[in-house]
Amino acid sequence: MAETARTGSTIQRRHGASIGQPLTRRDGLLKVTGQARYAADHHPPGMLYAVLATSSIARGRVTFLDVAAAKADPGVVEVMTPANRPPLAMDPDAKTNPFMFRLELLQNDTVRYAGQSIAVVIAETLEAATEGAALLAPRYQAEPPRVGLDDADSFVPPAVGIGTPSEVRHGDVEAGLAAAEHRIEAIYETPAQYHNAMEPHAIVAVWDGDRLTVDTPSQGLAMAQERIAGLFGIPAENIHIRSPFLGGGFGSKGLISGPQALGILAARLVGRPVKLVLRREQMYGPVGHRAPTRQTLRLGADDAGRLTAIHHHVRTATSSFDDFFEPSGGVSHTLYASPAIATTADAVRLDTGTPLFMRAPGEASGNLALESAIDEMAEAAGLDPLEFRLRNYAEVEPVSGKPFSSKALRECYAQGAERFGWRDRPLAPRRMRDENGLLVGWGVGTATFPALMFQGQARAILRRDGTGLVELGAQDMGQGAWTALAQIAADSLGLDIEQLEFRAGSSDLPDAGIAGGSAHTATAGMAIHGAGADVIARLTELAVGDERSPLFGAGNVGVLARDGRLVRRDDERRSESYAEILARAGLAEIEGRGSGTADQDAQATYAMHAHGAVFAEVKVDPDLGQIRATRLVGAFAAGTIINPRLVRSQYYGGMIWGVSFALHEQAVPDRRSGRILNANLAEYHVPVNADIPSVEAILVEETDPYVNALGIKGVGEIGITGTAGAVANAVWHATGVRVRRFPIAIESLISTAVT
Repeated sequence: MAETARTGSTIQRRHGASIGQPLTRRDGLLKVTGQARYAADHHPPGMLYAVLATSSIARGRVTFLDVAAAKADPGVVEVMTPANRPPLAMDPDAKTNPFMFRLELLQNDTVRYAGQSIAVVIAETLEAATEGAALLAPRYQAEPPRVGLDDADSFVPPAVGIGTPSEVRHGDVEAGLAAAEHRIEAIYETPAQYHNAMEPHAIVAVWDGDRLTVDTPSQGLAMAQERIAGLFGIPAENIHIRSPFLGGGFGSKGLISGPQALGILAARLVGRPVKLVLRREQMYGPVGHRAPTRQTLRLGADDAGRLTAIHHHVRTATSSFDDFFEPSGGVSHTLYASPAIATTADAVRLDTGTPLFMRAPGEASGNLALESAIDEMAEAAGLDPLEFRLRNYAEVEPVSGKPFSSKALRECYAQGAERFGWRDRPLAPRRMRDENGLLVGWGVGTATFPALMFQGQARAILRRDGTGLVELGAQDMGQGAWTALAQIAADSLGLDIEQLEFRAGSSDLPDAGIAGGSAHTATAGMAIHGAGADVIARLTELAVGDERSPLFGAGNVGVLARDGRLVRRDDERRSESYAEILARAGLAEIEGRGSGTADQDAQATYAMHAHGAVFAEVKVDPDLGQIRATRLVGAFAAGTIINPRLVRSQYYGGMIWGVSFALHEQAVPDRRSGRILNANLAEYHVPVNADIPSVEAILVEETDPYVNALGIKGVGEIGITGTAGAVANAVWHATGVRVRRFPIAIESLISTAVT
């Protein structure tokens, strides 16, 4: 039987529906006791260790590697270079679909970015492989690197994100600006940011003829399976990927990366199992990042404080060899009502790894700029920033005219403001100090994220002993998917969650789609919901067609599945257990299948988003310019809440990331070498507990009958949007200084005389 993620439960038995219950994590005990096995925890017999040798230049080519010295080191088994790398069935630079990106798999001696793999050393021990990589002592022919948004000629990309036009216009922006009573134009800059999941990318690869088994973290098992199949020219069904646990992904583990493929190549080269794990600094390049942006916003408003025009232009960067353009402007089409909106983009090519999906790609960076600009516009119009947002939030999508769930957003504003105490906020900046003389500021930001759904499948089984089994190739990045999906499964089968076995995390199970875009619970959950409905329908058919069943002839009135029994809708005294129905039919079990996919008719009619509002308090030292975020209150409406405990955790994580975006996080490139200077967790700053003293998330009730049958929307990424802008706006309210370059640095405040 395939190795899969299996979880028991330590919760007490609950009566009624599982959906909506704040259950503790079913996998929690495994994780805190060290029983949860991540990719690098696997050690098959005869396993060797692989270590990457990476480039110290950003542009040029490798002219020499001392392979002989490395191979002479005790314990080194082989060194893989472009000269002896096993052949591939597909060019790693080929692109056959929008989700396929070019990989660096030792195809030649060219260096595209600092940190690129230039060789792989394979040894009996990790220490020997590490020493062998150092002994390679590479030499280069280097060219000047391009690392900044002004270091290369700009061009208009054919699309941003995945297939979104780089220019979208609605109405006449120039006319709207000309007619405006109040106008602003401001430039906002956000830095490159890199994924720093707790678990680095890792792979353990085992070949058996033309069959391959890999343990590797993956947010999309089926997509990874297909990518590996194409590269190595073997059937996808010959590849077994196990990924029951991920120590964080944030988008970086959605696609197979170059280092993972190199681990598979290394195993093929030596004919033995191989483990390859990235060091922390090796994650700054080959596994994606958020590109830097320079965003110019021009806004106009009339004398009543209503927007007349929005123009959002984004300059971003991609790599020298591939295309991914951060779609930061798109958020300006989904938040505020204006008769004229235009989003435009240009880009430059830099000597970096290809930027890819990073949590809330486009929305996080774009929302920060837009929410900062909206605050500046409110100031220009002489209005409270919350009142300005209330006057201008969009009830229909400006371009398509499709309606939003706008009442939910208004409720988020109201509940968040009440809890935060917004009514006591003075309009002018620099009017509040605490007992220690620190400047105090309050800011607000609107949060939004699309309610996405992909495609996924699930299998459900009811057994004669009254228990159920649900299987799907789902992923849990630590957000609690094992628990939330099991809750949906229990309700779909009419069972208590204690009676349910849940299997996930293996590519030989039904494809549950990709865990990304905050769409996983909706996609996999609807697949489970469909599988449960299918198996219950099959069980019902057995019962209502059997004269010996108390449910015989109930086909017209229908039955309910509850507490392991089928019950007539019109007479609850007439019921029968699943076990009795299966036993009389002579069946040990009965199976159903289901799929989750978006309703295209509903998608064409409604604009589907989760909404929220975040309120932030900061304190600033008037002498030193030191900033502390001291209080966050976020109110979010995201449809049906499967598990409020897990949802709050996701909101907290998103809001903390928003603070990081505004105040802490940036990658600093060395302009001479192209290397990232702070490629570690000591100098790549993210918030610690002391940076986040008070966070509160309000779950605003929302019923959305159109998004999907269960009303599920994603919650993982929306917390970032809104929060960063709220913090930036609070800094202005505390100091009177508009900082437009992020993260906000002390020197930005000191240079403009906070005191």
